[in-house]
Amino acid sequence: MTTEISNNTPGLLQSVLTNKCPHCRKGRLFTDPNPYNLKSTMDMPEHCPVCGQPFELQTGFYFGTGYVSYFVSLLIIFASFIAWFFTIGFSLHDNRLYWWLGSMSVLLIALQPLLQRLCRSIWIAFFVHYDPKWRVD
Repeated sequence: MTTEISNNTPGLLQSVLTNKCPHCRKGRLFTDPNPYNLKSTMDMPEHCPVCGQPFELQTGFYFGTGYVSYFVSLLIIFASFIAWFFTIGFSLHDNRLYWWLGSMSVLLIALQPLLQRLCRSIWIAFFVHYDPKWRVD
């Protein structure tokens, strides 16, 4: 029986969700793994520590993450609206709508550091593609 060495690389979705380099899908995008360490939540190395891919492709590259963040926030709001509608419901005769708005505000504020990192990871994955032969380059 032969032993096969598996060099599994994560898929695109997994690498985006775990904030890995889109070029090699192994190196970390952020220096601090804790997104709630607010002093260093957005600190990124200049290059991938594994493959050397530059993370800042041009000056102001990450300004576009505002569009991604807006879209992801809308998805979260829409999903929570549907879930709230089918579980609790909305009515014009009580405060359920205001409770949903308040809970969504708190949820989005609490998720903000995670969303910022996720949106940066999605944004760079649009422009830097996986190269299975990155070790050869």
